[in-house]
Amino acid sequence: MAPSRSVVGIALAGVLGAASIAAVALPGAASAAADPVLVGAGDISNSGSGDTATAALLDGIDGTVFTTGDNVYDNGTASEFNTYYNPTWGRHKARTRPSPGNHDYNTSGASGYYGYFGAAAGDPSKGYYSYDIGANWHVVAINSNCGSISGGCAAGGAQEQWLRADLAAHPKPCTVAYWHHPRWTSGANHSPNTAVGPLVQALYDNNADVILTGHNHQYERFAPMNPSGVADSTRGVREFVAGMGGASHYSFGTIQPNSQARNSDTYGVLKLTLHANSYDWQFVPQAGKTYADSGTTNCH
Repeated sequence: MAPSRSVVGIALAGVLGAASIAAVALPGAASAAADPVLVGAGDISNSGSGDTATAALLDGIDGTVFTTGDNVYDNGTASEFNTYYNPTWGRHKARTRPSPGNHDYNTSGASGYYGYFGAAAGDPSKGYYSYDIGANWHVVAINSNCGSISGGCAAGGAQEQWLRADLAAHPKPCTVAYWHHPRWTSGANHSPNTAVGPLVQALYDNNADVILTGHNHQYERFAPMNPSGVADSTRGVREFVAGMGGASHYSFGTIQPNSQARNSDTYGVLKLTLHANSYDWQFVPQAGKTYADSGTTNCH
């Protein structure tokens, strides 16, 4: 029988001294820490049970939680955040980096949203911010409620200029951005949003990899595309519509070009495992459902 690790450790201690043990790799010992995870969804909390199901998924997934807007319904009030969001997704508030949706702005200045999330939501007059995850990933949270902030989403506006400067200042191997209104979507309730086009262009110009959105209450994955919506396997940005956080489901309408995967009857969360030069995506369904979508893509 092979000696146990504890026996080996005792023997090594006698030869090397206790201070040297940490530098010795024992057989079967754990290697590097697991790659970081970004997990979440949008269109989340109301009086239904969908957010309870997706919050239970987060209970079993470590990592940073993102939201793609419409965190609470219908009006983004402080009372709604405390009544609906806090008992469910609020369990993960300390590790959540949110973005706002149009329902969050049904309360003037989205004061319920900014009051609930505090500094994690960024400057309340802007609602956009960025951060890094691990050594290789830069993350940008955008405010796609273009009419609610100075400069909106226009080219040359404050947010677009900030985004370009931020991306230039953080030349990580991989970049992911998230916001509420999807540039591309096949959902029947909300059409593709052209107002965010300048932000997509800025991301493309700086070799970003992934866009995460919500607004339509469903899941959809697109092929990597350029800002004109043309498939681009070299530099294209892959968009996900991750609006399956708990609000009632929406149906699909006209299926847009380059849409690769869709679901409109399953609540869930989107899990991104962030490797050094690539990412894995996984749709994690609510308990009792079987819809699945997963894959991997290299960073640019």
